[in-house]
Amino acid sequence: MSAFQLAVTIAAIAGLTVTAVFAIVRIVRGPTILDRMVASDVLLTTLLIAVGADMVLRGHTESIPLMTGVAATAVLATIVVARYVRRRAERDAGGGGGRDA
Repeated sequence: MSAFQLAVTIAAIAGLTVTAVFAIVRIVRGPTILDRMVASDVLLTTLLIAVGADMVLRGHTESIPLMTGVAATAVLATIVVARYVRRRAERDAGGGGGRDA
């Protein structure tokens, strides 16, 4: 590994670590469920970037199923939370006029 590659790798690790720490802080502090959901999406995206960077550095594609699973989990979790928040808002507003699915 050349000095340039080492410097880029260290910078990427530092950036991903800082991003993950800030996302975890936002998950813990909230204050709303939407803040926590966005932060968990950021954390999962950071994980995807870290796994992708590992694949580039090591020159393999064996982690693609892992990345696909993590991405699918993030999408489904976002959809579930969005539906929950919408239903809770409708219930709190007294509307209740939505599907009961």
